[in-house]
Amino acid sequence: MNPGQPRAGALHRLFESGLLLKSALAALEVAAGLGLWLLPHRLVADFAARLARNDLVESREGPVFVRLDAALGGLSSAGQDFYAFYLLAHGTVKLAILVLLLRGVGFAYPLAVAVFSGFVALQMLRWTQTHSPMLLALSALDALVIWLTLREWREAPRAA
Repeated sequence: MNPGQPRAGALHRLFESGLLLKSALAALEVAAGLGLWLLPHRLVADFAARLARNDLVESREGPVFVRLDAALGGLSSAGQDFYAFYLLAHGTVKLAILVLLLRGVGFAYPLAVAVFSGFVALQMLRWTQTHSPMLLALSALDALVIWLTLREWREAPRAA
């Protein structure tokens, strides 16, 4: 491949699509973190209580209600601050790396592999406790992006 020539192919398009999907998810994390940070705790607690009473939850003994109640019912003001900071930091770091990858910045490739591998490790550790299918799905997406990033990095034109 000639330097300056745009890369083509199905795997490159898949790489870019994966980055765009992860960017959208990271932007949602940032938005959720900002919401938790800016909204008063009482409003968040009331919203959580409304979710728990929603007709979509089949019964108070059902697994959906039990998980929702456990996750949202005990959310303290300090817990809200922690989740706000976590979501903002996690989403911002991912967005920054993804923007660098989309721009083809050389050091972003190994940085992305290291950071996303760390995310997979943490997600799998958390999965051993929760068995959440969402963690498996996010980890699978991260693993795909890691593989595609390694592939892109090997094929990226090097500055002379």
